[in-house]
Order: sequence, then structure tokens, then C-alpha cells
Amino acid sequence: MRKNYLLVVTLILTQFVFAQNELTESALKAIGAPNKPKVDVSWNRYYDWKGVTEIIQKLNNAYPELSTLESIGKSNEGKDLWCLTITNPETGNHNEKPAFYIDASIHANEIQAVEVAMYTAWYLLESYDQNKFIKELVDRLTFYIVPFQSPDSRDIFIHEARSNRSGTVARDDDGDGLINEDFPDDLNNDGFISQMRVKSSTGRWKTHPDYPHLMVRCEPDETGEYEVFWREGIDNDGDGEINEDGDGYYDPNRNWGWYWRPHYVQYGADRYPFSLPETRAIGNFLKSHPNVLASQSYHNAGGMILRGPGTKEDDVYRDDEQLFDFVGKTGEDILPGYDYMITYKDLYTVYGGETDWQYKSLGIMPYVNELWTSFNMFRKESEGGFFGSRETMYKFDKYLLFGDALIEWEEVDHPKYGKVEVGGMKKTFGRMPPSFLLEEECHRNMAFTLFQASLLPMISIEDFEKKFLGNGLYEITVVIFNQKTLPTKLAVDVEHKLTRPDWIRLKGATVISGGVKDSEYETDFDEQKHNPEKITIDRIDGNSTVVVSWIVSGSGPYAIEVNSVKGGKVEKTFKQ
Repeated sequence: MRKNYLLVVTLILTQFVFAQNELTESALKAIGAPNKPKVDVSWNRYYDWKGVTEIIQKLNNAYPELSTLESIGKSNEGKDLWCLTITNPETGNHNEKPAFYIDASIHANEIQAVEVAMYTAWYLLESYDQNKFIKELVDRLTFYIVPFQSPDSRDIFIHEARSNRSGTVARDDDGDGLINEDFPDDLNNDGFISQMRVKSSTGRWKTHPDYPHLMVRCEPDETGEYEVFWREGIDNDGDGEINEDGDGYYDPNRNWGWYWRPHYVQYGADRYPFSLPETRAIGNFLKSHPNVLASQSYHNAGGMILRGPGTKEDDVYRDDEQLFDFVGKTGEDILPGYDYMITYKDLYTVYGGETDWQYKSLGIMPYVNELWTSFNMFRKESEGGFFGSRETMYKFDKYLLFGDALIEWEEVDHPKYGKVEVGGMKKTFGRMPPSFLLEEECHRNMAFTLFQASLLPMISIEDFEKKFLGNGLYEITVVIFNQKTLPTKLAVDVEHKLTRPDWIRLKGATVISGGVKDSEYETDFDEQKHNPEKITIDRIDGNSTVVVSWIVSGSGPYAIEVNSVKGGKVEKTFKQ
């Protein structure tokens, strides 16, 4: 009897597998998506640290020939800060190629940032053998992807009612000598910290005439119905205040070592630059990978493509500014509804920001994308600033989410205010795209990132000329060409000597003299007096050439090596 039972179970499971395979085979691949991915991920939902860890490990295991996974540090609570390195090692070492760095969710409640970073890693690996553009990028570049900077509070956001912008390093927010003793409270136990309202004839709030769940301010000549409190909670520590000492607040994006200002000047700056374990770990990683030339940080929300400077006291070099503008304005086409902006001028002042530190200290060209825009709700501009008006949000919820974004108002007993009503909008709506728009947000932002990456330098050794001068001497001339838009170094790097000079070396002969020519048609060159076999230059501009000549003793063969910290390394041998 047992054998018959096992046989039936086996047959059922076999039929299920066949049915699944038939379904997969009968599905038509949509353009723009990897066909039959090895790691099948649903990009219409949000993953916690464990889920992200499983996905990133599966990707690494599925593509060991293209990826390397490492922990670059630990969060405050001991979670690994993963970095997935993606490149083709057969075309060179990862640290000898131009590199693009991606990170996400420096603010823990900026949830979709992690999914965009992970989608980028997934798409690069799954599309490598299917898409020529992707293969070329992975062959010639290195991608370093750190999918989250604040995993501790991200898990709090996903699994608990409250949400937190910072990490979980304990801080005494209300100055009473105690730590984290007055969190918001989920009074109706629905899994969300939402709003509280109290009926009051002197209140200045009323319900919206078309959307009764929405609270709006009364006009000056109107009598109100309610007093509104923005977060559920009680006075847990008995000091007369509500929710004033929850997770210790700091802002990880104010903790970097450029134009840092203390907390009383820049709110959230914490104690000193790199005082936070996550900031310190990522800072050390970037400093140990000087081949990173460009970067993308994902935040939310408002539909912005931001570049520095973060303060009006700071600046961006003119040559670099032209590159920033070219990329940013192209991004407005790739990301409908997004605006290219300068942080301090168009948004607000940021002291101690990550991307300003990257630019001025490491010579990296960084952008911050504020993911999700109210434009995507109805594919048109809406009132209400970056996030859209409350009316637009409630209309979107009514017609496209069918009320799923709302929490029905429910009466509960409050120890201080008596009968209160709890409800309003879920924390997962407003700053985060809903499920059916999340994958689009991932893909479009990834596309902007890969556009940037495609502009990173690609150096080639072009024309080679050997001219006999007599007495066993030859003049060797080569043309070095950067085929892409970005130079091998930004202007800020050249000005402040952030990385060593690029150099071009001749091997295979005794070098008597050498230097750089203005063009390959010139006869004279600007002689380098010391170590002429290795000609040093500031940089190779985008879509430009550098012409180098040597006077040598020896008929060859000759090897020409070009070596740039951020522009890559290439070598070519000439036998004539």
C-alpha cells in the first residue's frame, strides 16, 4: 500500500513539473527582458535583508564566472553589507578596469532603492549572453553594487509598524539621559503607524468633500471638525510628549567627510564624519577602489536626478559641469517626469553628503536619483510638489488601487486624549511605487545608470609609426584614443591630484628621449626629462587622442602599455 502511495505522489509531482515546463516554454518573451533567467525574481514586491541576501547569493552562484560576492562590513546590528562585483575577468582584473559604483537606501525608509540596485545586478547577469550592449559593458567595465546601506531599519520598515529614516545606532533624541524609550505605538494593531484624529470644534482640520478618508486644512473662515496628530502613539516615558524618542535619529547622508557640519548646523550629522559603521565601511570600500569613476545612489522620492554641489559654498569644475549636464539632461528623456537638478540650488542644502564627498575627495562623477514621481500616477504633471497633491494620491488609490492604500478610520481609547480615531494612508503609499509600477521604476532607473556607464573611458592604441633616424636610432610614435565621452579623470581629480597621473610606457627598447606631441602631424614633442620610457599625462579627454613619441635604440618588437587608474589598462605589441 505504501509503495502505491509513493508511486501516486511521484506521478503527481512529475506531472506538475511537466506542466510548469510547458507553461514556461509556451510563454512569449517580452522585449527588454532576459529570456529564461537562471534566477527568477518577482520585481513587483519589496524584499527584506534576508530576501535580498538570498537573491544576491543565487545570482552569484548562477554566474560565478561574472560575479564575486563579498561583505564589505557590518551594520550596527551585525548584518552583512553585501557588495556584488560584476565583470568579465577574462578581459582583465576588476580593479584595472573603469568602474561604476551603485548603492541604495542610505535612508532606510527609501525602500524601492534596494530593488532598483538589485534589478540592475540581475539584469546585467541575466542579459549578458543575450544582449550585445550588456555584454560589451560587462566585458570592458566593472560594476560594484551595494544594494543597501541601512539594512537594520529597512527590516523594521518591512516587518514592523513603524519606519525609520536612519539606522539603529542608539541616540537620546529628547535629551533626558534615556535611549529609545518613546516609540510610536500601533494603537489599533493593524501593522501600520498611521494618523490619529480627535473630534474637536476648535480643530483646524476637516474631511475632504470627495475623499472622506483624507484630512485637509480648513479655510481661515471655516470651523474645523478635528485636531490631527501625524503619528499614532502614547506618552511611554511620562514626560508629557508623544513619540519624541524612538529610534535614535541621525541622517547617514550627512555623515560623510566633505563639508561636514555638526548637528546644530546640519540636522542629523551625528558626532563626526564616518562615525556610523555603515558609512565607514562604504567609505573604506570606495577609497580602496580608486578605479571607480562614476556612481549612482538611489533614494526616494520626487522624480529627481540630482547632482552636487550640496552647498552654495562648494563648486563643480566647469569641464565636469558640462559632463554632468549632458548626462542629467539625457536622463530626463529616459525617466519621464524626472527633473535634472542641482542639490543646493533646486532642492535644499546638504552638508556632509555622500556624493559631494565622492566627487571632491575621490574624483567620482556621482548622481542621486530620487525614485518615484507623482507624474507616473496619471502620466501627467500634478499639483502638490514633488510627491503630488493629497487629492491626486487619493484619486489614484480610488481608481487604480481600489482602496488598498487606505486604513479605515477606527475609534480607539487613548490614555491622554480619550476617544481618538486612527487611520489614513498606509506608510507604503506615497513615496513608494505600487506593485504594477515598481518594475518600470527599476528598469528605467537602471537604464539611466547603464547609459552613464556606457560613457566611461575606452582606451585603445591606434596608429603606430616607426621611423629610422640612423645610427641604430628610431622614432616611435603612437596615438592613444579614448573612444568614449568621459575622460580618464575628472577635472577635479586633475586639479587636486586625487589619483596618480595616467602613463604611457614603451617596452622592448632603450629609450633615449620621449614626450607628448600636439598632434601626430607635428615633428617636435614636449620632452619629458626623467624616465622618458614612461610618459605621464594628466588625463585623456573624452573622444580625444594623445600622441606620444620616443627616440629609441633597438629595432623591436615594442610593447606599448597605457595605464590609467580610472580609465583602465591596455597593452599592445608591435613586431615591425
